[in-house]
Formats: sequence, structure tokens, C-alpha cells
Amino acid sequence: MEQMKLKFDSNLDYQTDAVNAVVDLFEGQNAMLQYFTVSGQASFSDTGKIGQGIGNKIDISNEDILENLRNIQIRNRLNLTQSLTSRDFNIEMETGTGKTYVYLKTIFELNKKYGFTKFIIVVPSIAIKEGVNKTIEITEDHFKGIYDNVIYDYFVYDSKKLEQVRSFAVNSNIQIMVINIDAFNKSFTPANFDETKKQNNTNIIHREQDKLSGHKPIDLIAETNPIVIIDEPQSVLGGKGEKAISYLNPLCTLRYSATPPDKKNMVFRLDAVDAAEKDLVKQIEVASFISEGYHNEAYLELISTNFNNSPITAKINVDVNVNGTTRRKSVTVKKGDNLEDITNSDKYAGYIVDEINQFDGIEKVIFSPADVVLEKGIYIGDIDDLSLKRAQIRKTIEEHLDKQLEFFKQGKDIKVLSLFFIDKVANYRVYGENNTWSNGVYADIFEDEYKKIIQKEEYSTLFDYMDLKTPASEVHGGYFAKDNEGRYEDSELKSNGEVKGGADKVSETFNLIMRAKEELLSFNTPLCFIFSHSALREGWDNPNVFQICTLNETQSTTKKRQEIGRGLRLCVNQDGERIHDKNVNILTVMANGSYGDFARNLQKDIEDETGYKFGTINKTDFAHIMWVNKQGKEVPLDKRSVEIFNHFKKMKYIDSKGKILDKLKVALEEGSINIPEDYESIRKEIVEVVEKPTKNLPIKSATDRRKVKVRKQVLNDPIFEKFWNSIKCKTTYSVDYDSEELIKNCVKAFDEKLKVKAPKLLYLKSGITIDASGVHANENGETDVIEFDEGDIALPDIVTFLQNQTDLTRKTIVRILKESNTLDLFKKNPQEYMEKAARLINNEMKNLIKDGIKYTKTGDYYDQELFSNEELYGYLERNMVEANKSVYNYVVYDSKKEREFVESLENNSKVKYYTKLPDWFKIKTPIGNYNPDWAILMKSEDETKMYFVIETKGSTNESSLRDSEDYKIKCGRKHFEALGNNVTFDVVDNYRTFITDVVSD
Repeated sequence: MEQMKLKFDSNLDYQTDAVNAVVDLFEGQNAMLQYFTVSGQASFSDTGKIGQGIGNKIDISNEDILENLRNIQIRNRLNLTQSLTSRDFNIEMETGTGKTYVYLKTIFELNKKYGFTKFIIVVPSIAIKEGVNKTIEITEDHFKGIYDNVIYDYFVYDSKKLEQVRSFAVNSNIQIMVINIDAFNKSFTPANFDETKKQNNTNIIHREQDKLSGHKPIDLIAETNPIVIIDEPQSVLGGKGEKAISYLNPLCTLRYSATPPDKKNMVFRLDAVDAAEKDLVKQIEVASFISEGYHNEAYLELISTNFNNSPITAKINVDVNVNGTTRRKSVTVKKGDNLEDITNSDKYAGYIVDEINQFDGIEKVIFSPADVVLEKGIYIGDIDDLSLKRAQIRKTIEEHLDKQLEFFKQGKDIKVLSLFFIDKVANYRVYGENNTWSNGVYADIFEDEYKKIIQKEEYSTLFDYMDLKTPASEVHGGYFAKDNEGRYEDSELKSNGEVKGGADKVSETFNLIMRAKEELLSFNTPLCFIFSHSALREGWDNPNVFQICTLNETQSTTKKRQEIGRGLRLCVNQDGERIHDKNVNILTVMANGSYGDFARNLQKDIEDETGYKFGTINKTDFAHIMWVNKQGKEVPLDKRSVEIFNHFKKMKYIDSKGKILDKLKVALEEGSINIPEDYESIRKEIVEVVEKPTKNLPIKSATDRRKVKVRKQVLNDPIFEKFWNSIKCKTTYSVDYDSEELIKNCVKAFDEKLKVKAPKLLYLKSGITIDASGVHANENGETDVIEFDEGDIALPDIVTFLQNQTDLTRKTIVRILKESNTLDLFKKNPQEYMEKAARLINNEMKNLIKDGIKYTKTGDYYDQELFSNEELYGYLERNMVEANKSVYNYVVYDSKKEREFVESLENNSKVKYYTKLPDWFKIKTPIGNYNPDWAILMKSEDETKMYFVIETKGSTNESSLRDSEDYKIKCGRKHFEALGNNVTFDVVDNYRTFITDVVSD
């Protein structure tokens, strides 16, 4: 097969707009050059010791450039620059949209129109330098075809080849120098001189050179007044970067980035939202893996910390035992909290919060005496990590082959590439003595899974299109730095951004990725699965990466935006032609978290890196709109933009920070948006601006979310305290039943009904939508069940668990377990077995007990202060209603009936206080804990107080209640009878029934 060659399209509108935005800055400039004298040795030039240098020259003023700049900003709907304090201009282009191509084309347009010839491209790392140089090389024929065989020279700066610097200065053709910032950011200072070695650590470019008659190379470059193009300014300009750039004496700097650190003098913007909406990059779908039915270990996941709280708190996900069933939920903890008490599960014995802190930017919760450190983004106690990684690798291979097969069936000769990110080279390659090496665990898993998958019948037709006999070892490769002995290293880059050991030490895979991109894209090259480290997260991408899989041992702390950037570029076929088909251009990201988390993290990354705020309106968003003022002159709104912003704030369309509120969304949908009278003539243009960030915002936004707070004046009222004392006591129960009959019935129930499923690993795939309102995950995506080998599970103390759940003796429980012959199922999924066993035993006890249950008051009780520890949240107009007589300022309701009940309690003058009983208020029953609904304190005519505990149901007819509900309610009656204290317990279906049938009695 003939070697492919990438083709480029010079007529893409958005790229043309980006080029013109820069070229038009110099409108009015005449084509002209400046000349200067260059001194040098004869070896540098056949013309002798004296040469004539040629540099860029500008003959228009900064005022002219400012006027040009503002016209460009109006055209491109950007914030307007008020004064030109520097000639630093920013071009924002999303990763994968061709910014390198754009600035190369800009070079040729600037030369064609104004005669500029000296250009320097400054990059932050070796990886990007290699990528830029490769792009210049493969676009050479393309640009010469467009620009009449224009003659130009390009080179990568090499301190050993200073003749290139002189040629750069004296040559009249277009000169393009590519240079790493670290090659010239160390100028001479006394600190750079090592006295012991008599060595100057200053970059050679800043040292006087005999070959240049004692001059410094940097001075020769500065004389040319170059146009400096900065690739990834956020990485170049840190530290001494800004000062280093000034040494080049640039005519101007053009700063190209997807995440510009400085928004001033912006001339063009194609952000992540624009690129996604215009289908200029691949669509994203996220695949995640979650376990189902696995609750056999103490699960912990740190969601967030709050250091503004006093005391400091953390929100974590844990497995909570609710009425004998394990449920994963979020709880808020502080120092001293015991997870065993919070979860009601002995799996968490020893998990007491010892410390909540932040170190090196990583949030942590430390538990003792369990001696466990939980970091944000990491989970503990889920399925075996290696089983999860195997599932990730397997699904990545399957997704890869599925996509490749589909392309072939459609007649599309597109080679699919997949990329794995890992955090330790040892997981990919293990070294022994004398530089011998073997596969690491991930490489072994990959080859094992690849060999099995490729033999499946569904992939047999792939043999018609490509050679699948290639050994598994040849279809994957690693891109890592090497040490001086040629071994792969964990550290991908040196601190200065260069590959360790120098470019000659990088692997063969690096050569394919960075220097032979076309070869990697060809079916002639079997390599199509790439394992890599951090360097690939910036500076390299490939149009045909369709899968990205993160195999970090811990949850990835790398920016999701950096990871997906490696695969966003639109793909190409074997003819090197770009494919513009959104059904083809789909990037699948194998995330090591949920797709919802991925979407939230990606949105946060975009906001943090670009300053873009989803779902907001900014004070300057209307500045570009042209408006006819009172003098009849058409001018941009400019600073008047803030008037519209303030008007929207006054109308409560936005909050003080510009966050869009529901009222604006509703007004847009109804076509009733209120515009300041002076700007009615540009209503359409104003509406267009606000429509973009609102179009996918839900009407009920998170701004409705409220935290429920305790009303201290109620909680501390002696009347409420007396009321609470009447119902706060706990009880214990005893039952009469025939033990032998119970054992026999339980054994039969176990044998007939106890079914246990092994834990599952679910593969979930969801599309991701990026627009101005935010990053959204489609929750109705693909779901698949993955088989996995769980390995050995530590078996918990089942007897103690069942004893706690049933109150039976250990002897009775052991007999049931032994005689049922179901203990093999216990090993299959211990937690599920225990929970189902407890429910079956309690159900058989219920059938035997009937009315033979008796409650007795204990000395324990529910402390009134527990109300203050409750963490409750709700949404206005959705599931919470404001309250004045409750312990809480809001009541979170579960149904319309409950809301109506609350409103009636609030409106009845005879109701003194009430509360919806919190989840922690539990009455023990033989079939699980029971939590009544309401506690109500009523006023009576003789000023004595009437106490009620109420259960609200759809019907009060016992026959319509489920057996378990009916039984728990009967237990509730006996519990409160045991308390005495004149407390009435009853069931009602609405407030009227409560007043007429309960209170009046």
C-alpha cells in the first residue's frame, strides 16, 4: 500500500476568519523591510565579513492598529479594547481545530500583503516543537501550491548550528524559526555562573560568540524585529517566559491557545462551545464502569470538603444499612464522627474521622484507628481494581474493533487508533538485569484480551480488510521517556518541558507519533494501541484517535480537557482527506468515574482554564452590537453594554454575577423579554446574545436548591422540649413464638426463595453535549453487563449481622444457616446473601408472631440535639415548603399529599408545633426499623397539650395496606403505648381525617 499523505483544505471559513483577524490588524501598512549591518566570520557567508541583515518594519501607528483591532473585535463579537498598551494579540482556538495550520497560513498572508519575512514560533516543550516542525514539513507542498511556489526557509533552533541564526537574519526570503522557550529563558546573571566548575549556565543564545564577532545570537535575532508566534502561551509565559520573549524584540506577539491566559486584545475566538456546536471537532461519548450488587467491603468515596465550615466538614459516599438493605448515599462528616454509627454497619468499625485537610492541592480525610487515608476522587472498597482495569482494556479493544469493522463495512478506509493513559511505566514494562525487560501487568492484560477478542466470530470479517495475524505484541506500543540506559521512565518530561535524555532517547513509538504521523495513520503500520504518560496530554494529537482510556491506579487528577484534547481532531482516511461526518467523528472516553462526574469535571476544567462561564451573561457581552445613537451615528455599544447587564439584573433575569435565572429562560420562551427602552431598536441582536447560553438550561435550576436549617426558637422552647420528652424514648420488644417451627419455616424459605446474584460490572456509555449552557451527559445511553473475576472476598460475620437484624439467638441463626444448605451462595455475594436472609427470617417471624409482641421502654432515647446535626436539602417549588411552626425552616415533602398536610398544619391556629420525624427516629420491629411521619403538638381549651404521632397513608383501610406496612404500624402503636405520656398514635389519609377522627376523639 502506498504511503499516505495528509491533505489540507485552505477554504475552511473559520480558519480563514482566524487568518484575516490577524492580517487585518495591519491594514494601511505598506510592504517594506528594514536593513541593518551584520558582522560575522567568512565561514558564515561567501560575501565576506560584512552582511546586510533584513528585518520587519512597520509604518502605521499604534492608534491605527487600535482602530483596526476594534473593527476586528466588532466583526468577531469580542470585547472591545479601549487602549493599546502592547502589541500582544490573542487568538483562541479549541484543540483539534487546526491552530498550527492557521498561524502558518497567517505567516504567508502577512508576507503576501505587507512583506513581513521574519517569524519565530515559540513553543513550551520538545513534544510541541516536534509537532510544529512536522506540520511545517507536511504542509510545504500545500502552501507552495497556494502561494505561487513561495520560497521560504524553516528550521528548529539548535545551539550547535548558529549559522542558521545568521542566515535567518540576512536572508530576504520568509524565515521561520521554531524554538523552545527553555532555549533562551536563561540569560546571564551571577547566579547562573558555577564558580566550582567555571561554567556559565546561561543559554548559549545569550552568550557572546566568536563566530559572530563577539556578538550574542539573541542580539542578531532581535535586530530582525520578528513577529513572534507563541504556541500555548499559558505554558510559555510562566516564570521567566515573558522576559525571555522581550529579548526577541518582537514587532508583535501572536498568542495561539485553546486556553489563553490573557484575554486582552483578543482578535479571534473559537472556543470549546463554538467548536462543538459547529461540528469542528469530534463529538464525545463517555463510557464508565460501575459495580452493581457489590457492597461486601467498607465503601468510601470523598466527594468534597468544606474548609469554610466550623467545624470543617467533608461529604463522602458510603454504604448505609437502611432497614436491612445496603444503599449507597452521601453523608456529611466532621472530625470525631464514627462511620459505624452513621452507616449502621459494622463494616465501618474503626472508621472514625481523625482529620480533614488539604495537602499539595489534594483534599483528604484520615480515619483512625483504621489508618485509612481517603483522597478526593478516589474510591475504596469497590470491586478489585485490577478486575476493573481488565474490563476497561477489554471494552477499549472491543470499541476499537467495532469501530474499525463498521468503517470497513461502510467503505471508509479510516484507521482507528486507541490511546491508554497510565501513571506508572512499571505497569506497562518491567525491567530486569542487563536491560532485559518483560511486559508489565497492563501489557499482559492487553495481549491476553486482544488474543481472545480477535477470535470472536463477530470480528472474523475484519480479516477481509486487514492482516489480523500480526502478533498482539506488535499492535501496541509505549510512548515514554528513556533514561541513559535506554529504559522507559515514569517521568515523561523534565521540569523544563523537555523529554528526559534528549530527543535521541525517545522510543520508536515517539518517532511514529511525533515525526511520522502519516506512517502511524497508515494501515501499513500495525501499531494502533498506544500506551502513554503525561507528555501526550499536550503537544500531540492524532486525527484518528477514537478511544481514550484512563488506566491510572488512582482516579485521574489530570484535567479531562487535556485528556480528550488528544482525540478531538476530525479524522482522515487513507488518502489523507479530512472526513466531515459527525456520525463517524465520535471520541469514546473510557472514564474512571461516572459519566455525570466526567461532564461536571469537564465543565469545571473549561471554566477554570478559559475563564468561560457556562450559563452566564457578562457585562461586556453586548459591546460589539452596532447601535444608532441619538446623534444618528452608528457606533458599537461598547461601555453601554453594562447598562443592559444592569437592567437584566434589575429584572431578576440574572444574579449579580451574571448567572442566568429561570425568569430569563421563561421570558425568552414567551417572547416577552424586557429590553431597556433606549435599545429597543437592537432587540433582535440583544436576544441573540442571551439565547445562546440559555437554550439548554432547565427551568428548575440548581439555584432553587436550599439547605434546611433548624429554627432554634422552636428547638429551645421549653414547650417543645416537654413535647419531645414525651416521645423520645426508645423501646425494646419481646415476642412469643415456637422456635422449632420458625427454624423449619426459615429453612424452607431459604431453600425455595433465597437467590443470590454475583456482583456485576455495568458498562455505561453516554453522549456528551457541550453548549453555552453547560456540559451535559445523556443519561439514556447504552448499558452492558461485564463479566469479571471478583477474586477472593473477605467473608463478614454473618451470624452477628443476622442477630442484629432479627434479634434471634446465635444458636437459632446457626441452625437455620446450616440446615438450609445455602451457604455456598454466601460466598458468591456475602452482603446480598445476608440482607436477603435477614428479610426472609423477619418475614417468617412476622407470620408466626401475629399479636404476640410486647414493647418495653429502655433507658435510651433520641436526643433533641440530633435535629441540629441533620443535613437536609430540597428544591423550592419542587419538594419543599416554607414552615413557621416546624423545627425546620422548610419541610421537605415526598408527595403532594404531604405538602397539603404541611400547609394545613401551618394554617391551623390550634397547631403549636410539629415536625416531620427525621430518618434517625426509628422504632425497632421484627421486620426492620419503622420511621413514622409526623409528630404534632396541639393546643387544647384547658391549655393542656395534646401529643400526636401520625402516619399519613393514601388510605386508612388496613386491607389496602401492604402486610409489612400494616405490621409496622401495629408495632408503632404498641411502642407508643409502652411510652405512656398521653401520646396518640394513628394513621390518617389527609388533614381533615386527622382533625375529625383523631383530634376530636
